[in-house]
Parts: sequence; structure tokens; C-alpha cells
Amino acid sequence: MSQSHLDDLFAYVEERCLWQFFSRTWDREENIEGVLNQVGRLLTGQEPLRGTPQECLFYADALAMANDVRERFPWASQVNKEEIEFLLDGLKSRLVDVTITRSTNRELNHHLY
Repeated sequence: MSQSHLDDLFAYVEERCLWQFFSRTWDREENIEGVLNQVGRLLTGQEPLRGTPQECLFYADALAMANDVRERFPWASQVNKEEIEFLLDGLKSRLVDVTITRSTNRELNHHLY
């Protein structure tokens, strides 16, 4: 895995994906985890989870992202399952750091919100 691949994915998500900016910390964590898990399933040829309405929502966002990743980044078709999982774990960590840990939005954890 290359750092540039992780940078490519992060830049893509920052530019194109609003699901990372939900209004509460738990929403953001749930979306980052749920969507990227589905992306991983799609990029590794596994059947996506669609048993609940929430899984269907994550799948809808993941389908668009997985298709864009395959189209935009030629390296995506050349990495194996372990590399995809490693990349997505790194992407999750970076997104949590940027959108939650270092966020200055005090409403994320406001007790009345």
C-alpha cells in the first residue's frame, strides 16, 4: 500500500462525500464505519449487506464511492483484499481524526443536541 493511495481516497471523500459530516459524533462514527465497510465489501467482490434500512443506506453511498474509486484510480483494480482493508482502515482513522477528534464544532457532543 502506498501513502499516495490513502491520500487519494481521503481527498476523494473530503471532496465528494457528505456522510462524513453528520451533526453528532456518533452519527459521524456510524457513517464512516458503515459506508467504508460496504465500500470494502464492494471493492473485494463480497456481497454488500442490505438486511436493514441502515445497511441499505450505507450501501447506496458505498456503491457510488466504490464505482468512482474504480473509475478514478487505476491502482484500485490492482490491490488485493488485504491492501483494500488496510487502506480503508487508514481512511477511517484519518476521517475520525479530522471530522471528530480535531473538529472545533462543539455541537458534536453537546448534551442538549
